[in-house]
Amino acid sequence: MNNKLIIAGPCTFGSYEEIYEIAKELKNRGIEYLRAGTFKMRTSPDSFQGLREEGLEMLLKIKEELGLKIVTELTSIEQVRKYGSKIDIIQIGTRNMYNYELLKEVGKLNTPVILKRGLSATYNEWINAAEYIKREGNTNIILCERGIRGYSNETRNVLDLQAIPYIHKNTNYKIIVDPSHASGHAYMVEDMSKASIAANCDGLLIETHIRPEESLCDSEETIDLETLDRIINYIKEN
Repeated sequence: MNNKLIIAGPCTFGSYEEIYEIAKELKNRGIEYLRAGTFKMRTSPDSFQGLREEGLEMLLKIKEELGLKIVTELTSIEQVRKYGSKIDIIQIGTRNMYNYELLKEVGKLNTPVILKRGLSATYNEWINAAEYIKREGNTNIILCERGIRGYSNETRNVLDLQAIPYIHKNTNYKIIVDPSHASGHAYMVEDMSKASIAANCDGLLIETHIRPEESLCDSEETIDLETLDRIINYIKEN
C-alpha cells in the first residue's frame, strides 16, 4: 500500500467470533497485518487483561485460516520463548521499552520487533533501547511513535511528529506511528494518520473494530471501518 506498513485491529478481543469477523473485514480491504492484544498490560488491575494464551492460539488459528500476518504484544521472557517465532511481528509496549532483559530476549530471534516509545522517553533513550535488541543479533526493528506524556487531560498523549524526521536522519530504523494511543480519541485518528503520512512515516498502527463501542479496551480511541477506508484511500492517493 504505497510501501506503507499498515497494521490494524482491535486493542484486544473477547472471543474467536469477534476477532475473526474483524480480521475478515480487514483482509477484504487489503490489510495484511492484524494487530490484536492477548497479553494486556493495563494501568488498573481491575481492567480486562486479555485472553492471554487462549487468545494467542486464536490469533494463530486466524493466521492459518485467513493468511493474515499477526502482530501482538509479548510482555515476558517466557512468552517470547513460547510464541516469539510463531507470530509475524512482536510488539514491545511502551511500559516495557526499559525492560532490557525482555529486549535482549527478542533480540535473539529473527522475528521483526515493533518497539514503542516510552511514555516520556527521549529519542536517545528510545534508540538505545533498540540497541539492546540489535546487539543480540536481531536487526529487524521498527520504532513506533505513540505519543508522549504531556500536561493536558484533553488528549491521552502528545503525538510527536518530529520523531519521524529525527529517526530517519539519525538511524537506519523504520518508524511507524500509532495515532490511536497518541490522541485517545477516535475523531482525531484520521487527521493524525494523514499528518503522519505527510511527515513521511513508514506506516501506521491503528486500533480498528467493526463496532468500536463494543471494544473491550480503548473503545473511545478505536475507529470504525469507514474511517479506516478513508485513511487507506488517502495513503493510496499520496
